[in-house]
Amino acid sequence: MTPSSNKSPNEYQAVVVGFGPAGAVATSLLGSHGTRTLTIDRLRTVYDKPRAIAIDHEILRLFDNIGVAERVLPYVAPFPASQHFGAEGQLIRRIDMVPEPYPLGYTPSMVFTQPPVEEALRDHAASYGCIEISLGTELLKLEQSETGVMLSLRSDHGGARTVTADYVIACDGASSAVREQLGIVLEDLVFDEPWLVVDVLVNEDALGKLPQTAAQYCDPARPTTFIIGPGNHRRWEIMLLPDEDPREAQQPEQVWKLLSKWLIPNDATLWRAASYRFHALVAQEWRRGRIFLAGDAAHQQPPFIGQGMCQGLRDVSNLIWKLDRVLKGQSGEALLDTYEEERSEHVRQLTTRIKAIGKVICERDPEAARERDARILAEGGGQPRTITRQEIVPPLQKGLLASREDKAKGTLFPQPWVQTEVGRKLLDTVVGAGWRLVVKSRHSSDISQTTRKNAEDLGLHVIKVGSSSDASSGADPDVHNTVIELDDVLARWFDVHGCHAAIVRPDHYVFGIASDEESLSELMADLQARLRPTAVRSPYSDQSPVSLHARTAS
Repeated sequence: MTPSSNKSPNEYQAVVVGFGPAGAVATSLLGSHGTRTLTIDRLRTVYDKPRAIAIDHEILRLFDNIGVAERVLPYVAPFPASQHFGAEGQLIRRIDMVPEPYPLGYTPSMVFTQPPVEEALRDHAASYGCIEISLGTELLKLEQSETGVMLSLRSDHGGARTVTADYVIACDGASSAVREQLGIVLEDLVFDEPWLVVDVLVNEDALGKLPQTAAQYCDPARPTTFIIGPGNHRRWEIMLLPDEDPREAQQPEQVWKLLSKWLIPNDATLWRAASYRFHALVAQEWRRGRIFLAGDAAHQQPPFIGQGMCQGLRDVSNLIWKLDRVLKGQSGEALLDTYEEERSEHVRQLTTRIKAIGKVICERDPEAARERDARILAEGGGQPRTITRQEIVPPLQKGLLASREDKAKGTLFPQPWVQTEVGRKLLDTVVGAGWRLVVKSRHSSDISQTTRKNAEDLGLHVIKVGSSSDASSGADPDVHNTVIELDDVLARWFDVHGCHAAIVRPDHYVFGIASDEESLSELMADLQARLRPTAVRSPYSDQSPVSLHARTAS
């Protein structure tokens, strides 16, 4: 790869196509690594109405890591429990969040207001000196070779420009022009339902008319979702019936008819009404040579547990640290293949679970709906049971994970609150992200100096974490060099998994765990072999450059 400092004005290490949430976070991550990057978007402004409405603790942890959490938090609120009501209006189950102490430090499930959050993400991405943002810029053509990608661009003022990049990341949405130009097919996971999404800003004196928690009305006559957004923002997702015209349904007169059981027009301001088909689609390829798909360009899923935007941000969080290693010569090209291997499988698994929830919600046959209600109640022993959104999201199942089987690998590593001289802080704030070897403090003396040196040579930041009880009892032999957690989140995690050390990836997924010096040495050797900068022959080395032209607008 050409070093960043040797690039000409039209040469970049990365080009990001699309400056929505996924593109903006990708740009910030690239900026944090010092990657010379051009980010383009054919539109100049953020869409001023909400689309995504939910994020989770993994995503807020990512926002905190890139330094934008404080800008975002004013537009975020906890996502209350969602109560599911059956065909006869009876409560059949709840979907809630895991209880405190929260495993990643943040409220596990949240709602947010997209326009100001997206503005904050864009502003932060533009703050890096190595980043260039070009708005009002359309991608016309891609031409890929073994050594790079050539992109033909056109501004909305008519100017043309050609740039080159080592890699391209397509974050250009569900109708991705890059995906179309590459000819990559979306695989249909067989979910296709017409819904109307309605966002309103409710007057203060009318808020009491509405449910005080989120609700899912599994009514076969008209399945409907109710979501409590931040402040006075409320959302309804309403299934359209076979004889209803989606365009007609989104007209204000029809919208207010559908909302009439809750509100009248004088109670609120209609913010947005849009008809959608809720799809379950996944790209058959996520990588074509030096070009990667991410976010809605790579997948779309029904919104029933609010994971759409989260999935796209997981994509870029997974990809960018790997891209950085390859650009810096720390790992070979084969590392980039783990992006699709990990993220495609994760998306497919989560989409399958979301589809199952959607199938329950969307049941239109009254008799089948009554049988569904009885089955769900029976699963709770005759009472509405509570499941958590966090148990619905799966771990990583394959990719850059330890070869040896263990029950922690592929899961998210916890983030406890820790004690500092200036008060409580989250672990990442104190020790950073990156590759980490996290050791339970009372076992830290079991790790030899040789293993510590090997860990450091491998690029692992060695972190000892102990509990306040360890510190007070003298159980920690090196308390002055130990991070002290406050709620025993990590102590319980180590105990549950029967280990005293974990290797954690830059995206906070566990590579593997160890219970003694020997298993830790094996784990590090496994990681070293997987990350070694081997010379990997490009699968495109025997092919002539591929010219990928944009479709001509009709």
